[in-house]
Amino acid sequence: MNTRFLTLSPLAAGILLWSAGSFAQAQAVDFWHQDTLTGDWGGSRTQLKDDGVNLTGEYVSETAGVISGGESYGTRYAQQVKVGATFDLDKMFDTDHAGTVQLLINDRRGRSTSADLVGNRLPVQEVAGGYYTRLSEFSYANWLATPKLTYKVGLMAMGNDFGGMSLLTTFMNAAFCAHPLTMSGGSGWGNYPSAHLGGEIKYQLSDSWAIQTAVFDVNPRTSSAPSKAFNPFVHGTTGAIIPVEAIYSYKGELPGQYKFGYYHDTSKVARIDDSDSLSSGRSGGYILGDQTIWKSSTNKAQFLHLFGEWTTADKATATFRHWYSAGLVLTAPFESRPKDAISIGYGKAVYNRNSRNNDIDSLRAAGDYMGANTVAGLDRSEQLVELTYSLQATPWLSVRPSVQYIKEPGAFTNKQISDAWVAGVQVKIQL
Repeated sequence: MNTRFLTLSPLAAGILLWSAGSFAQAQAVDFWHQDTLTGDWGGSRTQLKDDGVNLTGEYVSETAGVISGGESYGTRYAQQVKVGATFDLDKMFDTDHAGTVQLLINDRRGRSTSADLVGNRLPVQEVAGGYYTRLSEFSYANWLATPKLTYKVGLMAMGNDFGGMSLLTTFMNAAFCAHPLTMSGGSGWGNYPSAHLGGEIKYQLSDSWAIQTAVFDVNPRTSSAPSKAFNPFVHGTTGAIIPVEAIYSYKGELPGQYKFGYYHDTSKVARIDDSDSLSSGRSGGYILGDQTIWKSSTNKAQFLHLFGEWTTADKATATFRHWYSAGLVLTAPFESRPKDAISIGYGKAVYNRNSRNNDIDSLRAAGDYMGANTVAGLDRSEQLVELTYSLQATPWLSVRPSVQYIKEPGAFTNKQISDAWVAGVQVKIQL
């Protein structure tokens, strides 16, 4: 068993030292009931916020191990530290309609349970990958003509505002938390912490309906290595991705939210079904839904949510062809635990049939007919079931045990891998 329980970057070490230095001061108030680990810094944090500067920090660790199946047994640890600041220019300059500036720096370290032990496509740990410090957002936001028409420009992750469901942050596997992976797996779509230059605009049509669109730079080299992590102007742009999303929010007794999205990436890439020709672009679509289906008559915090996701990616270019998921989230499962939640989800990721055929043809061309027959007999779908309990231990500390069952983990890698059971825990601390 090869377990790494803590890997500190200079950023993470600095945050922990700062936290330790603030600990004694934080004990002067009710430590276990304050909103953040380091507290109010003797009133300085509140004063800064009142003056227009809101400082935030978060530490997340995810430790997960294979208890059955997969490629090998063991445990892996991954962590994420992010620090940010939001500048309310209206407050800072005592004026109206000045907008806000957001700055966010992210650092990841550790090892991946999926890559090292399971061999599957859907990452068991949401924070695994891209193990270095990077600039994840530097943006400016404001409104035009009316507060109903808002915009944001700068460097940011488009998945922060498109194609996501906040309800699904109650899971640990990246397939659920909190964007379908078909978008980033089959186009120039970027999810946090990967950021791209771009601009967004959103119009609130009514209390129930909103529509938004954006244009983002597509550059595979952006934030692809530590040397590019703070340079958004790296050469290598292949095109632009343009998402359009309609959002319907139901405001009834049992509220819900539904998102209908389409995106087109103008990048010309090799076709899967004909590697000698280029595509005219890459497109995809999605439908996401979160519907409250029950609420308690005695516990005001207790709701049962039903969620569902459907996505499709470009058949000619995307190896990750479809994603389907559904599940339930129960908030406040016990009267004494109003901030906790129990979540269970099922997901199915489909490997492109053309990609599988290419894999088989390559093996046959190399004379490996037995291997080709083995691959031809594999399922093209990796399936996932995850059960979590989100324990809000304090306002600043949450602990989330997770159990995951992964069926056909070798579907995307053309390997015969036994179905895997994985147990893990996520720890999240608001600094």
